[in-house]
Amino acid sequence: MKLLIASDAWHPQVNGVVRSLEQMVRRAPEHGFDTALLSVADFRSLPLPGYSEIRLALAGRDRVAERWAKERPSHVHIATEGPIGFAARRHCLANGLPFTTSYHTRFPEYLAARLPVPEAWSYAYLRRFHGAARGTMVSTTSLQAELEARGFTHLMRWTRGVDTERFRPAAPGELPPADLAGLPRPLFLYVGRLAVEKNLAAFLSLDLPGTKIVVGDGPDRARLQALAPDARFLGTRTGAALASVYAACDAFVFPSLTDTFGIVLLEAMACGLPIAAFPVPGPNDVLSGTRVGILDQDLRAAALAALRLSRPECRQEALRRGWDVSADQFFGNIIEAHGGERGTRNAA
Repeated sequence: MKLLIASDAWHPQVNGVVRSLEQMVRRAPEHGFDTALLSVADFRSLPLPGYSEIRLALAGRDRVAERWAKERPSHVHIATEGPIGFAARRHCLANGLPFTTSYHTRFPEYLAARLPVPEAWSYAYLRRFHGAARGTMVSTTSLQAELEARGFTHLMRWTRGVDTERFRPAAPGELPPADLAGLPRPLFLYVGRLAVEKNLAAFLSLDLPGTKIVVGDGPDRARLQALAPDARFLGTRTGAALASVYAACDAFVFPSLTDTFGIVLLEAMACGLPIAAFPVPGPNDVLSGTRVGILDQDLRAAALAALRLSRPECRQEALRRGWDVSADQFFGNIIEAHGGERGTRNAA
């Protein structure tokens, strides 16, 4: 079987969508699939205005058809609603090909934070975009309920996971990263995109003891650094370098009000780091029923209370959230959306 994944988000971007898809690609052979990516690398592209780290593909019909003829996929998953996702959707509909989609990002809220575009308009577009799919994958029960209330149909659950071998507590005697050594403790950490929709100012403005650590980059970095000159901005970290930062800190603060899941929450837990967050969908879904995080409208109180939580218990909770469970759901949804069939290759 050949699964074509169409995504506007892929390397060199660093975000939850990319992390999720790369894990599915890695595990595809275990589920009987080869994979091919239709990504920005296949097209000419332009930087997104105001966010040059993201490039918008000029996804032409001929190039899409050429890739289809080369790959001859038996199954198609459209991961994003951008130019590449739209081009793949158009090709599938024109040729009568079934496909699945996934809903990763609260695009209407993010757009409304930057431009005077009513959320209702954006949701109408997304409802139409996903409505043509055999199934739309969502990460949590609360997001599923919210989208159903907005008229979305054929929703399927696809949870997220964490690599517990890469993200782990520091070994005995392991030194912290050099740029954290000697900083006043406790160390409160944020990891993620530095953009207005992440509500990072709510963390940086808190009156907390110790030091605030920020990992990530984005269009809001200069403003945020000016807001919190005493915070340490480390830029983008990945892999073992990121895991070592998690493991060296004392609590993870997640100020977002709009994330649909938050893979960084699982990464923090896997490194033994307790979490402080607002009681909103995303953190609620990830932390509900556990004792590894504090959810409170008072984010300062949550951050201070998180320091008293058990680091070993955080690790144990993360060990139950491996990517194998996520992959079982993802590939099960792909098969189910095709009527339980293994699919037939096509050259459309």
